[in-house]
Amino acid sequence: MSDVSEKRRKAIAWAEEVVSYVDNDPRPIVKCKESRPITDIKDLLVSSTKLYGDNVAYLQKWDRKGEYEPITYKEVLADVNGIGTWMMDKGLTGKRVAVIGPNCYQWCSTYLAVTGGIGCIVPLDKQLNADELKNQIQRSEVSAVVFDDDHLETFRKIKADGDTNLELLVAFDADEEKDGVYAWKQIKEEGKKLIEAGNSDYVNAEVDNEVMSILIFTSGTMGKPKGVMLSQKNVCAELMIAPTTFELRQDDIYLSFLPLHHTYECTCCFLMALYKGSAVAFCQGLTYITKNLKEVRPTMMLAVPALYEKMYQRIWKSARQQGKDGTLRKVIKINRFTKKFHIDLGDKFFKDIRDVFGGRMKTLICGGAKIDPQILDGLQDFGFNALQGYGLTEAAPMGAFNPQDAPNSRSIGVPFPGQDIKTINVNEEGIGEICIKGPNIMLGYYDDPEETAKVLDEEGWFHTGDLGYVDTDGYAYLTGRAKNVIVTRKGKNIYPEEIEYLINLIPFVEESYVFGAAEDDGDDTLLVASVKVDDGEMAELLGPDYTDDDVKREIWKEIDKINAEAPMHRKIKRVIHRKTDFIHNTSSKLMRMVEENKLPE
Repeated sequence: MSDVSEKRRKAIAWAEEVVSYVDNDPRPIVKCKESRPITDIKDLLVSSTKLYGDNVAYLQKWDRKGEYEPITYKEVLADVNGIGTWMMDKGLTGKRVAVIGPNCYQWCSTYLAVTGGIGCIVPLDKQLNADELKNQIQRSEVSAVVFDDDHLETFRKIKADGDTNLELLVAFDADEEKDGVYAWKQIKEEGKKLIEAGNSDYVNAEVDNEVMSILIFTSGTMGKPKGVMLSQKNVCAELMIAPTTFELRQDDIYLSFLPLHHTYECTCCFLMALYKGSAVAFCQGLTYITKNLKEVRPTMMLAVPALYEKMYQRIWKSARQQGKDGTLRKVIKINRFTKKFHIDLGDKFFKDIRDVFGGRMKTLICGGAKIDPQILDGLQDFGFNALQGYGLTEAAPMGAFNPQDAPNSRSIGVPFPGQDIKTINVNEEGIGEICIKGPNIMLGYYDDPEETAKVLDEEGWFHTGDLGYVDTDGYAYLTGRAKNVIVTRKGKNIYPEEIEYLINLIPFVEESYVFGAAEDDGDDTLLVASVKVDDGEMAELLGPDYTDDDVKREIWKEIDKINAEAPMHRKIKRVIHRKTDFIHNTSSKLMRMVEENKLPE
């Protein structure tokens, strides 16, 4: 038996073993046992095309003002083979290729082509500046970049500088090669001609699913971004074990909204849809999300808490303005009762609310940060499967998820088949560091064995740095981030995220940041809450002529309510009325170590 066939046999055996985790999981929540073995991303695309060839894989607007146009699975495979064949013909085999730009078919087809037999894909954050992009191109030793129009001059200059490995530039939107920059349209068609002429090198190329095939730079809240090394085993394991506690069908349509360079959107939307025969429609951006929801009428969407919170608040604000909020609460209460007898009145009474999400929305998946459980429960009242999950780039990305039939909105969920979750170094409050283990855990940090050793132990457990606990039913809960814990001078632990969560529930609060400061006498640590308010909500509450003193008085009224329920060491002693936005990283997470976030302005 040849080395190639032995490697393939080994990969198939591994994939079948992962599926066995699903088949043999005894938990009633693991109800969707329809996973098929896939060895790598190429196998994913080829097998899905055999199963779902005429299904629509993508819906894209080629013109901003145009209509959504469908692209089938068969068309995707042909395009990907064309792009891959062209890249192989240009000598990119075994090299690293970066992709950057908005969510679109060009981005996805490039990702699939590179992982399908070329080398390693390096998704880049389109919000980074030129210096940051150059740094990541240098660190990852990228040889080619495929990009959108906004980055044309940036990469031209980086290549011209001559201090990187850049050999080839490919533009998403160009019609033909110009000034040494190739066009995405051009390379896929030239690759197809090579295939027609008998070139089958790429089509027949074998993928090694154990080596680094995806290199993703984290957008941390402090320090230099780490390069997370993922294998195709990591990603394919996630695809096989994840759609088992909730239902995904061929007729589902995802609205792709979050940036694809994050594993959350990339794995759980783009690749998951491909695995299940579903379709992905690319949102044109936050400005267009309401319009796109109406046009696409999707059944699935992934988002961060901020989006769901805004949409939920908009629903209730509209109800209040129409004087219907009391009636809405009564209908929700009645419907909760009737649903116990399998009678759902939602289709009749919540139609206008469901139309906000396009009219066919079935599942709303939330991740990336903590969400108010009342919002998840409220969305479930309106008839959506509003489910919270937990993950990190290092886990490709999912480490826990709430099952469709038994969601707990206060929990981040339970592990998937083949995964484990535990806490270590548990304190007297029962809180410890959350660790996760499974076939989805990364290979390590790129060119950084010391940092890798800090988070990956000898038994394969990934130490997340998040704090929380696991209950007797296996549901995990987060309380905060280990590096964010405020330790008072008297040795008390304070989890600022828990207090921020309570502050952010105040209707007029847009965002808050809790940090520790020394008391004037230096005897202990006092808590400071910096609060950014929603000007519109404030004007509704106080009238248009309110003053800063009025705002601070209203903030203190609500803070006093929180303090009344808190032990002495967790009481907020100082409030800052912040008038400008806090500084965030490109993942929209608050940067806690930035001193400017502690200032009023």
